[in-house]
Amino acid sequence: MNNLINKLINFIDLQKGEEDKKKVLENILSNISFRGSNLWILACAIVIASVGLNVNSTAVIIGAMLISPLMGPIVGAGFGLGMYDFELVKKSIKNLAIATVVSLIVSTLYFYISPFKEVQSELLARTSPNIYDILIAFFGGLVGVIAVTRVEKGNPIPGVAIATALMPPLCTAGYGLATGNYLFFGGALYLYTINCVFICIATFIIVKYLKYPIAKQIDVKHQKRVKQGITALLLIMIIPSIYFAYRLFDEKKYKQRTEEFIEHEFPQKDFTLIYKRTDYNSNPKILELAFLAKKFNAAEIKTYNQKLKEYDLLNTQLLIKQDTFDLKNDILNTINNHKKSGDDKDVLILNLQKKISNYQSNNTNVSKEAIILFPEINTVSITQYTSKDKTIPILLYKSRTELKLDSKRKLTIWLEQRLEKDTVEVYRQP
Repeated sequence: MNNLINKLINFIDLQKGEEDKKKVLENILSNISFRGSNLWILACAIVIASVGLNVNSTAVIIGAMLISPLMGPIVGAGFGLGMYDFELVKKSIKNLAIATVVSLIVSTLYFYISPFKEVQSELLARTSPNIYDILIAFFGGLVGVIAVTRVEKGNPIPGVAIATALMPPLCTAGYGLATGNYLFFGGALYLYTINCVFICIATFIIVKYLKYPIAKQIDVKHQKRVKQGITALLLIMIIPSIYFAYRLFDEKKYKQRTEEFIEHEFPQKDFTLIYKRTDYNSNPKILELAFLAKKFNAAEIKTYNQKLKEYDLLNTQLLIKQDTFDLKNDILNTINNHKKSGDDKDVLILNLQKKISNYQSNNTNVSKEAIILFPEINTVSITQYTSKDKTIPILLYKSRTELKLDSKRKLTIWLEQRLEKDTVEVYRQP
């Protein structure tokens, strides 16, 4: 049994094929600095990534990520933390800050000058981090640092550059600054920060596992202060990261439970759901729904609110919107309430045709773009209604299944930007 365990340990031993530690550290140091050619390469990569995001080209974005030198200072910071080398940590953070500022300036200038400012799906994808982004950053960072410490580097490093995706969030943050969309800026910068922190933590773990030598200080007291300072810095990084990871995981689970609640309590054969919104960050949390024709009284809504606890949806309030104007429903009600004959019928039909004509939108291009950006949608029609002296566009789409909450939110944000409206509504046609 011991022999089998030893064989297994030997089989997964990371120290096999390891590069000389001194040579690895030399490579790390050479890739940290952002001066001269490295700065030019970074600026060019940012422009390429911005163009890719602007024209919605995944291939161009991947090309930019491959040539980006952003991983250097992040890995350097991880090595500095693992070796208690405060000078290396300080140098890495300084160069990462320089790279981040330069990237934001270049991408902001590009999007400010660019005549095309439509929100594309590649931009939207970098505005809302989730638990999977943390997993990708952490395990991508592990792969990256393992590859850096090998004699045979192989091909993992280009893959890590693509998977961890440091460039696109920075460019999206630049887009947010250029267009004054600070929600985009905040979301993208948050995603970039998560990537940096978890790549750094993954690097720290591998450096400790491979037992890289601790940097020695001439003064013992100074060495102790450096260790204490770096330990504090690690705690500052790790504790919020655990909190962020937990929050994102809990939000994912919360949204899954809301889907279960809706699926079981409002089956599609009995209820046609046309609107759904969740607000995880409010207190209490909000689940807002609207249905095509079904109306609920106060007692029914209260009963459904009580049922939320059965699905572990604690501290949540269910709101059912019942004042939403639906064009199709309005026409049917008008016809049912006007059982007339002869000339009255002709007048009624003419009025209805005019009403439909007034609600038809000349947004053919928007409809086509929506189908391209969201391939899961089959057809799109755009109408509008007036509520409280305010005209609100409505996008009605047909698809095999209901859009995921994240995709629907992105579609709504894109439509608001595209139509230059503060409020739009998106519904799936049954």
